[in-house]
This record gives sequence, C-alpha cells and structure tokens, in this order.
Amino acid sequence: MTSTDQPDQTAGSARSDTKATSGDDLDVVVIGGGQAGLAAGYFLRRAGAEFVILDAQTGPGGAWRHGWDSLRLFSPARYSPLPGWWMPDQPGEPFPTGGHVRRYLEQYEQRYDLPIRRPVEVTSVSAQSRHLAVTDGRRTWRAPAVISATGSWRRPYVPAWPGRDLFTGTQIHTVSYHRADRFTGRRVVVVGGGNSAAQILAEVSTVADTTWVAQRQPRYLPDDVDGRVLFDVATRREAATRAGGDDTGGVAGLGDIVMVPSVLDARGRDVLHAHPMFDRITEHGIAWDDGSNLACDAIIWCTGFRPDLAHLDALGLSTASDGVPRTDGTRSLDEPRLHLLGYGDWTGTASATLIGAARTARTCVTEILGRPARRTRSA
Repeated sequence: MTSTDQPDQTAGSARSDTKATSGDDLDVVVIGGGQAGLAAGYFLRRAGAEFVILDAQTGPGGAWRHGWDSLRLFSPARYSPLPGWWMPDQPGEPFPTGGHVRRYLEQYEQRYDLPIRRPVEVTSVSAQSRHLAVTDGRRTWRAPAVISATGSWRRPYVPAWPGRDLFTGTQIHTVSYHRADRFTGRRVVVVGGGNSAAQILAEVSTVADTTWVAQRQPRYLPDDVDGRVLFDVATRREAATRAGGDDTGGVAGLGDIVMVPSVLDARGRDVLHAHPMFDRITEHGIAWDDGSNLACDAIIWCTGFRPDLAHLDALGLSTASDGVPRTDGTRSLDEPRLHLLGYGDWTGTASATLIGAARTARTCVTEILGRPARRTRSA
C-alpha cells in the first residue's frame, strides 16, 4: 500500500445516498460489487463523490462467493488488504481461506457504508450526449463516468478440444468445483498449469487416482515466496517496462505456482507430475497422437476465465490483439468516459488481486474526478 492508503480505524460516515436510490444523475456508476468495485467505492467515498455500486449477486463477496471450499489466498492476510482497512488474520491459517476473504469483503462494505444495490443485473451501457446510461432493463442510472468492475468468474473458459463432446464421463470447470469427495475412488484428469490446477490436483489426489496435464510444464515458486513477493516483482517489472526496459515475462523467472500447504503436501506425496497436454478426448478418456491413451471418469478443466463484458456491447468497443478492449491504463480508448477495473494486468499490475485492485482503483478514481481521495490516518 502507498503511504496515502494506510488503513484507518474509522468507518465511512453514514449518509443518505439520495441520488443512488432515486436513479438521478450521479458522478460515477460502478458496475460490480466484488473486490475491485469495493476498492473503487472506497476512493469515491473519500473523494466525496456521488456514486452507486450495482452488483448482480445476491450478497457480498464477489467471486469469493464461488470458490471451492478449500481455496486459499496466495499471501498472508496482512499483505492482502483493500484500501483503508487491513484484512484480519485468520487464526491457525497462514494463507486465509476463501470464506475468510468473503467475510472480510462483507464487513468492508459495511464499514465504509458503500451505496451498493443488489441484485442488479446490468444489461447495457450506452453513450448519450453528456452521460453514459447504465440500465438493468427496468431502471437507468446516468453518470459522466462509469467503472466496469464485473470480473470474469461468470465466463469460465473451456477450450473446444477435439472430442470433448464425445466424453461420457463428468466434465466440470474450476467454477463448479467445490470439494474432492464427489470424486472419491474415481480416475480424474486435471487440466491446466496454474495455481487453481495445482490446488485442486493436490486435494483430489487424496481421494482419487489423478493425472495432471498441462500445455506447458508448471513452474513452482520457491517455498518461501508468496503472492506478496509476486506482486512486488510484477510492480517492479511494470516500472521497468514503462521506463523502456525489457519485459521479462512472468515474474522474472520466479515461477507461477505458489507452494501453499496443500501443494507442499502433494509434493511430499509425489503427485505433482504434469504430463503433456493430450491431443484429443475419447468416449472414455484422453489420447495422444503417439498412440498412448488413458481411461478416466472425470475431467476438471482449470483453464481460466474471460472478462465478463457483455454489458458493454452497445458501446462497440474495439479490441486489442488479445481480444480485450483497448485501454490506456483503465480508461477505454474508444469511450473515454468508461474505465475497466480489476480484470487483469491489462487494467493495471495484478489488478485482479486484492492489493492490486486497491492500487489501481486509486489511480482510476483520481483520473475520473481530477482530484485524489482525502488522505486517511495510519492505523
């Protein structure tokens, strides 16, 4: 956190957000009430802006409402705060659980009295002469600036692999995985080379015969390196790139997979072996072009997500070579009144993480309002 973002001990003052509840013109409309939307809300509140946060979910927590039961942060709680308030430690857990993070987000929005309306499913954002109009099909909110912070969890990505529709067993994506017991005694293939694949493989391998496959060999971080170090390295990498230096990719060769306790345990059981990606799926398993094959009962696709941006279709945004909207920082190059927050590195260094969302949100709000949020007292 920067010196101006140190946690304070006072909650946001309660007030009647009459514009937010009446639908009259606002300074900013935030779409999405997860970690990025809350971080934006904090800085908007501190700057004295009139705003509303529209969240499609029925309760607090953002994507953390939908993680598997044993999901862990990659960093200790003290290194994973939103602006203004440290995340409390979770007793006995060096890496907080997803449930602990969800409760923190719920308490955070209450602490700062953020004007969140839910469930509101935004269906469209359209350009008007002086405002952007945000609608859920029944009501419309208007503002000269909109922050889209809808994340990606509602758009799980499963590659259209040859034979995928032939498989007669179970296929699920990370977003539908909750616990290992449903796979007890079965033969399970876990697909993907990232942290989700490693954590789910580690858990499922305790109750099932597992095979791990990935398009490239997973790269493991040193045991004493966590998400905090990754963020610091990514921040330095971005600064070097902006200064005209080389982008080394990844996190300067450190690796990708954080060795949380479950993954360390899996290594101790000698199950962290990723095989090359199969070439096709068969009726009863997977196969490679060299003639080898493997029978299995289930495939778990840990293959990531895509940005959830259908509500922006009416704006006709152009896309970069990687398929995401073209931006300068968080600001859309096609519609300068629109900012995209928290979707990944293309909207700010590590902006899909808690601490990354906090840093990016401050810059985003300052750019929108033309003034920074008021300074807060240190804890």
